[in-house]
Amino acid sequence: MDYNTQRAKLHLPEYGRHVQQMIEQVKRIPDRDKRNEQIRAVIQVMATLNPQMKDAPDYRQKLWDHMYIIADFDIDVDSPYPMPDKKEFFSRPEKMHFEEKPIKARCYGRNIENMINLIAAQEDSDDKNEMICTLGHYMRQQYLIWNKDSVADETIFSDMEKLSDGRLKVPEGLQLSTLSSDATFNRPGMMASSGSKSGFSKKSRNKKKKKN
Repeated sequence: MDYNTQRAKLHLPEYGRHVQQMIEQVKRIPDRDKRNEQIRAVIQVMATLNPQMKDAPDYRQKLWDHMYIIADFDIDVDSPYPMPDKKEFFSRPEKMHFEEKPIKARCYGRNIENMINLIAAQEDSDDKNEMICTLGHYMRQQYLIWNKDSVADETIFSDMEKLSDGRLKVPEGLQLSTLSSDATFNRPGMMASSGSKSGFSKKSRNKKKKKN
């Protein structure tokens, strides 16, 4: 009894064992012209087995690349395309670098920490104060996602200074714009209880329509 577990490994299972066996037979043909003729016939079979590839760009070249993979890059035929580099298919990607420094305040996230540090590096100016207010508005929204109680401007500005390790000094008297008392924000991936997809509640939007 011939079991699949005892057979050679399939290099590309989507083409099946018969295609791999045909390619192995072509490799053993001594006559080069006959070998080229047979491998072109195998390419046609591969195209028939995967008709969806016709919609892909350069699909003919991909078929030849797949043939080389199935042949384990060990076949001597005249291809209209160069044999691909085996290392490109089987080399492991470079390890991704992840920031190992812990996040100081998870309710704000690392991106806000980075923005605070960028603002802290700016020279004091009206533009810097405007950036502080703009970021403060966003931080307040993030704060209210995780803490449903109201938050004072002083708390947001104090968090800014802490996250910058004291490098960012918020000018005295700086204020954030007033937030509607019935505005609500939801955690990422959560729907508002009224079925709204946005961060603001449906009640808040209806109130704006009445004013208009």
